[in-house]
Amino acid sequence: MRKPGAPTLDQLQVFVTVAESGSLAAAGRRLGRATSAVSYAIDNLESQLGVALFDRMTTRKPQLTQAGQVVLAEARAIGHGVDALRSRVHGLMQGLEAEVSIVVDIMLPTARLVDALQAFQLAFPTVPLRLHVEALGAVTQLVLDGTAVIGVSGPIFEEKTSGLESIRIGGVEMIPVAAPSHPLARAPINAPGAARDHVQLVVTDRSPLTQGRDFAVFSLKTWRLSDLGAKHALLLAGLGWGNMPAPMVCDDVAAGRLVRLALPDWPGGAYPLHAMYRVSAAPGPAARWLINRFASQNVDSEDAAN
Repeated sequence: MRKPGAPTLDQLQVFVTVAESGSLAAAGRRLGRATSAVSYAIDNLESQLGVALFDRMTTRKPQLTQAGQVVLAEARAIGHGVDALRSRVHGLMQGLEAEVSIVVDIMLPTARLVDALQAFQLAFPTVPLRLHVEALGAVTQLVLDGTAVIGVSGPIFEEKTSGLESIRIGGVEMIPVAAPSHPLARAPINAPGAARDHVQLVVTDRSPLTQGRDFAVFSLKTWRLSDLGAKHALLLAGLGWGNMPAPMVCDDVAAGRLVRLALPDWPGGAYPLHAMYRVSAAPGPAARWLINRFASQNVDSEDAAN
């Protein structure tokens, strides 16, 4: 048994047009071709594939055979792939990036990230995106080593970030919380220094840029975690207290699953956020657009951080 031949894109386009228009004549009008030319293209395609695509004997209008239905689905997929290829190349010709890689701080509110990426997908449907989520100095590290073109970082340490351009894009409020059963949560007002005697859950840095530095750490007893979701789960379980982004725990506080702690030495505070990129590798149009989108959220995020 011989193997099927290789149809041309034109033959597949004619086939799809006939299937969608319902007749050879209608397909001819849509394609601007004679009916005989359309019929010839279908005959050649059937000959190459070795199967009948239409039943033109028992019905007045060509009806797809079972094999024709299978081939139609594949032909449409190929057509969509070619359209996507042409759109991608058109974007490259206009100067769009082949891919945008971004790294964001774990403290960036999910709503802000989703808003930016949804808008990005609508504005640049042909540009693939690669997303990394890191903590503290690891965000800056991925931008410095070129893994990410742009980053959304927390606090900037000027002595470690030479060669980077940064743009303030607001911030997020950090608040101390614990489960209702926690001793710090049961006290209406804690004495200064009370938090030092209880386990504090702390997100640790996996980057050498800020390795060894502590941020808003007050307890003498700490559990170090690299994942904010795990920290959230342990807080809910009552295994310690810790600082969390207010948007992430506001529902828990409202429902009584977590309590905002009254700590005289740490009532909470703003966690600044910056967009950054390497001066030597300025972002292209799509990445620059994404930075501007984060910056346009600034008004709302500043309100949340104050």
